Amino acid sequence: MEPMLIQDVLKILPHRFPFVLVDRVLSAGGGEVHALKNVTVNEPFFPGHFPQEPVMPGVLIIEALAQTSMFCLHEQIEPGTVGYLAGVEGVRIKRKVIPGDQLHLYAKLEFLRRGLGKTTCRAEVEGQVAAEATILFAVAKG
Repeated sequence: MEPMLIQDVLKILPHRFPFVLVDRVLSAGGGEVHALKNVTVNEPFFPGHFPQEPVMPGVLIIEALAQTSMFCLHEQIEPGTVGYLAGVEGVRIKRKVIPGDQLHLYAKLEFLRRGLGKTTCRAEVEGQVAAEATILFAVAKG
C-alpha cells in the first residue's frame, strides 16, 4: 500500500480538528500499520499541559494509537462501520513527547470477530518507546 496523506486519513477516520491525531499512514497491510503524528508547539493542548514545559498528554498518545488501530481494520469491515474504543489494557508511558517530536505509531491486529477487536500498539520517538498499550474496540454502524 502507498502511504496515505492526510486527505486519505480523513476519508477513513471520523475525527476532525482538534482530535485527528494521525497525520499520515506510512504503511498498512497484513493487519499491521505504521502511522505518523508530527507533534508541533501549535497543538491546542500545550498551553495548558504544561505552559513552562510542554508535554503531550499520555491519554492523547493512547488516543493516537487507537486511531492508528482503525487502519488495521479498514479493509476488513464494511463501509459505514467504525471502531469505537471499548477498553485499554497494559498502558505504559515510558518517555515524554514534546514539540518537535515525530511520533511513530504502530498497531498490530490481534483479532477481529463478532464485532470485537484487539490491537497491540506502541508509540516511538527516535526509536525509543514512548508508550505501549493494548486497545480493545467494538465495531458498529457509524
